[in-house]
Amino acid sequence: MTVAAARNDASYANFREAGYWLDKTVDQLLTEAVARAPDKVAIVADRADREQAPRFTYKELEKLADRAASSLVRLGVGRGDVVTVQLPNWWEFVVTAFACSKIGAVMNPVMPILRERELLYILNFCQAKVFIVPKAYRGFDYGAMALAMRADLPHLKHVIVADGEDETSFDRTLLAAEPDRLPPGLRPDDMAVLMFTSGTTGEPKGVMHTSNSLIACCKALSGRFGLDSTDVLLVASPVGHMTGYAAIVLLSVYLGGTMILQDIWEARRGVGLMAREGVTYTAASTPFLSDICDAVQAGAPQPKSLRSFLCGGAPIPSVLIDRAAEELGLKVCSLWGMTEVLSGTLTEPARAAEKSAGTDGRSLEGMEVKVVDTEGKVLPPGESGRLLVRGAQMFKGYYKRPELQTFDSEGWFDSGDLAYMDKEGYIRISGRVKDILIRGGENVPVVEIENLLYKHPAVSAVAVVGFPDSRLGERGCAFIVPREGSRIDLAAVQAYLGEAKMAKQFWPERVEVVAELPRTASGKIQKFKLRELAADLGNAR
Repeated sequence: MTVAAARNDASYANFREAGYWLDKTVDQLLTEAVARAPDKVAIVADRADREQAPRFTYKELEKLADRAASSLVRLGVGRGDVVTVQLPNWWEFVVTAFACSKIGAVMNPVMPILRERELLYILNFCQAKVFIVPKAYRGFDYGAMALAMRADLPHLKHVIVADGEDETSFDRTLLAAEPDRLPPGLRPDDMAVLMFTSGTTGEPKGVMHTSNSLIACCKALSGRFGLDSTDVLLVASPVGHMTGYAAIVLLSVYLGGTMILQDIWEARRGVGLMAREGVTYTAASTPFLSDICDAVQAGAPQPKSLRSFLCGGAPIPSVLIDRAAEELGLKVCSLWGMTEVLSGTLTEPARAAEKSAGTDGRSLEGMEVKVVDTEGKVLPPGESGRLLVRGAQMFKGYYKRPELQTFDSEGWFDSGDLAYMDKEGYIRISGRVKDILIRGGENVPVVEIENLLYKHPAVSAVAVVGFPDSRLGERGCAFIVPREGSRIDLAAVQAYLGEAKMAKQFWPERVEVVAELPRTASGKIQKFKLRELAADLGNAR
């Protein structure tokens, strides 16, 4: 028996007994929502290129999902087969997600920003039978790209094009026929979603989640936020990412609420949607929050119903939390999570003003976190170490990668993040294990440096990495994207950090001004590329 299997056998019964796992499937959420309120609006599908946003009741959504499920079966899709979906925040994505669950197929969402190189790897690795794309989105022809890739995808049987006009169109292929009797669908512990990590360290990995882990996330978030069927949720975060998919789309159906899909984030339009539709909750990264505040200040209608904002992915400046509270009456709740973990820690609304700026929350119900040293010993409050996590929302493992270590014998997963914990159990991410910069035997607080430099008026974006040095082992290099019309150099950076009273040993010793930072599809900075670039530039000089 493997270590991971031992952890699963011991833990799963506990999750069920404690009520963290409900032993339901994704499609059961829809069935139950229909039974409670069939004529309630489930989806409002706003698109930047359309005047009108179509609305679908729960009964209509279920009928579309039944048709799509029957059609997928006719196309040869069965239990365990992968359906790769590269759609923006369109209603077709939601229909496909529930259709896959109904027949036991695996939903594989991918971000619209991905192109041939990444897609060929993903589609071939998971042997996807069906690939669903938009005809065009943001001026790019996805249909043409998908068809051009067919020769290099031996397992792919069907390309389906949302908004297409021929026999490959989503409407003709999946929605034209009346539904048949469906085969058995997903089981609660089956892989329901396969989502690839963003590849910040170079190689994407397929993360497997079950209905139980996904629904545990919905249950925990709804409990911490106090959400119910009266809530209206804005889906502006991409559905190809777990924030959009699990923390909003599935959460909305779990609640029996209404989701507002926005396919292209434009702040004024988004704020208008919030005000018109009575949005009460959304989840997104810090830039979305800043955009909302700016749009309202510029005259967009006040989103008076909005009361909860789940914010993750980066530290939230305290000035922005204060601004959201003062200008919008909004409680901004910090979160730490990852594709493997879903939502690990969250600040509750009641303590958002106090805790969200300085922490990433405390563990959610059914989740545990601890901070340990290199020997695995739990560290006291305030000391930074490796962040370990376990619980009901954890992934099942890495797809086709049994050699990758997942859980230890007690079920703990090493997140790869460095963190410290306060006396109340709230954590703060202080860096990534692989991002540690050790200069002359001293650990350099990379995240703290970056946070300081983000406050510099000339800095738009920044990332600090190490580069090899024969005497000190490593030295620090800051890659900086300057704000438009601004200039910055090493002298300015070091003077600024000196004024901030940061120890001189921690100052970057090189500054590279760049037009942009390399990022993953979900926007994470790819520091492995910056480390390579810093080393190459150093060697060249």
